[in-house]
Amino acid sequence: MDRSATARPVERAAGTPVRFPYAPLSEAEVTQIHEAAMHVLAEVGFEVHEPEAFDLFRRHETLVDSEKRVVRIKEPAVMDLVGSAPSKVTLFGRQPGTELELGSGRVYCGTGGTALNVLDYDSGRRPAELRDLIEVVLLVERLDNIHFVLLPTYPNDLPVEAVDVNRFFAGLCHTSKHVMGGVYTAEGIRDVIAMAEHVAGSAEALRERPFISMITCGISPLRLDRKYGGFMMQVAREGLPLAVPAEPLSGATAPITLAGTLVIQNCDALINVMTTQLVNPGTPVIYGCVASSADMRDMKYLGGPVESGLINAAAAQLAQHYRLPYYATAGISDSKTLDAQCGYESAVNNLLVALSGADFIHDAAGLMEFALTVSKEKLVIDDEIIGMALRALEGIRVDRDTLAVDAIEAAGPGGNFVAARHTRRHMNREHYRPALSDREPREEWEAKRRTTAEKAHERVRRLLAEPRSLQIPRAVAADILEAFPAISKAHYEGMVPR
Repeated sequence: MDRSATARPVERAAGTPVRFPYAPLSEAEVTQIHEAAMHVLAEVGFEVHEPEAFDLFRRHETLVDSEKRVVRIKEPAVMDLVGSAPSKVTLFGRQPGTELELGSGRVYCGTGGTALNVLDYDSGRRPAELRDLIEVVLLVERLDNIHFVLLPTYPNDLPVEAVDVNRFFAGLCHTSKHVMGGVYTAEGIRDVIAMAEHVAGSAEALRERPFISMITCGISPLRLDRKYGGFMMQVAREGLPLAVPAEPLSGATAPITLAGTLVIQNCDALINVMTTQLVNPGTPVIYGCVASSADMRDMKYLGGPVESGLINAAAAQLAQHYRLPYYATAGISDSKTLDAQCGYESAVNNLLVALSGADFIHDAAGLMEFALTVSKEKLVIDDEIIGMALRALEGIRVDRDTLAVDAIEAAGPGGNFVAARHTRRHMNREHYRPALSDREPREEWEAKRRTTAEKAHERVRRLLAEPRSLQIPRAVAADILEAFPAISKAHYEGMVPR
């Protein structure tokens, strides 16, 4: 297997305070945003269009307007509900070392979105199909710096009622890493959970080590809609991990100021967290942010502005304030091709949000064109960007060994450290080794003259040419294919016994 570069999720020693090098807000400013959000929730309120959720809020000592479906809730009740959510959530893979310990001071990066298109390297943009999702999952399994699969494409070749079960089955079959995904139907949620329980061996085993999780987005600003509010409650009742992001857009569905956008973001995220706790106290819920900006020229969504990085980094501080695990957004580029913009937008925002200590950074790899398109080559390029960002987050370790006084004494004035044992011991750990970056002498570069995109395409072809194997037992896969006829069997020919 091609393992050209290796990164590790950043860790802090047990029992030590977690401090991250980038904090766009001071502690006083975090408090100001919290107080503004509490004022909005208590005085402005929010709409709740899911009937059961409206009744649950009404019974929780809140003020409600039944005609307008508006709930107003004061700070003590907010903090009581938020306080019932766990401060740490572990998302499991199916191999040792693939656990994601959210809320523990570690930073993880992965794919995201539900892009409608793929950028085919040879033929250009086209609608995404199930085969593209399978290839993306295979790539993520083979890229060490991408820690989880958030199912990033929508299979346009399938009817909507078959999408959920096909997407999650593709994830379970082709990666041992944690699989998260958005959901589209209540029936799909039930089928996916039943399928995962069969893979786990029982319902109890799945909940003890959940290797799938789901996303249900709220609607900004200040609204819990009936459809996704119902999905949110359905997953919460099942007791499975659930990300509940909101997507306010600065200048459109949120104020143009970033502080004002953060107030709406915080309100929306807390509304969703509260809903899960009203349904099932203790639900492993993940405070989420997909906030960005609108282009004020034509009001379209932007995925890659630096303001998105600022907002998502600041939201990490808010999640830490409430002691909640955090689902963040970074890494999208609005470029339509694999050019310099595609690299620098992704790099800047991935770095900002990683340095803020965001637990779970989705969209970090593969997304472009306002999150409408996934590129497999960009996935490989972003794997390198993420590796560099995580190396920056590790910082510089200073101790007796790394100060290297003994090595300096041994080398002496005018000496060198090339052959020193100290160099051999530290060179692989201390310095990140990129897979794609050009570090050749000009003469060798002139002979090849390959662009980063070309090298990424070669790596994609090499990784996808590796032998495919199922990540679940073949007999289990066969049982699932028989139990769920909506799964497209053609993609598993020769892999699953009939």
